Amino acid sequence: MSDVIVVGCGRVGSRLANMLSDSGNNVCVIDKNADAFANLGRSFNGSTLQGVGFDEDVLVKAGVDDCDVVAAVTQFDNTNLMVAEVANRLHGVPHVIARLYNPGHERAYMQLGIDYVCGTSLVAEDVFSKIVSGHGAHLDTFGEFEVLRFSLDLSWSDKRTIRVGEIERDHDIRIIAFERGDGSASSIPTRDSILYNGDSVLACIRHELIDQFSRYIQD
Repeated sequence: MSDVIVVGCGRVGSRLANMLSDSGNNVCVIDKNADAFANLGRSFNGSTLQGVGFDEDVLVKAGVDDCDVVAAVTQFDNTNLMVAEVANRLHGVPHVIARLYNPGHERAYMQLGIDYVCGTSLVAEDVFSKIVSGHGAHLDTFGEFEVLRFSLDLSWSDKRTIRVGEIERDHDIRIIAFERGDGSASSIPTRDSILYNGDSVLACIRHELIDQFSRYIQD
């Protein structure tokens, strides 16, 4: 069970809030329009709070300092980005997810290390799967395996590069594709391919091995 704040109570936000509530999570929904809470229906058993989602006072009232996840799913990319930044940078929320409308903003989200869902269909389901998986880099689940997309973090080590074969051998992970951190090139790797700190990586890993691998994933 998690404490979750959902910012935005439109079609996506209300569906996500109900999915989380039905799964036993403690959910608080924020929307600047009080009428939007009618979208939740009578079965919703969480709480609601009227206000601007990136307002610190509003987030504090919603319990941001003690929550596990903040999901910003309004219809405005800038609003979602601001919510994510306030929740993560100022209040240290461990898992922040933002809805992304304009794919042109995707690189900015990645460079800022913001977990996001892009698209207009099945967004609630995608955000829900990220929350229940417990990891911000989660893209999908296949049986015992998780598909992850993340920025590679080597800052904890004395290395600034690592070979694909080395990281696969040591962590029982398969690197599917990667893109340079500056966006200059992307590739399907061989075992001899070199990964740099900050590269964007698409990988498949057994679910139980994610925690021990997580040091390679930028927060």
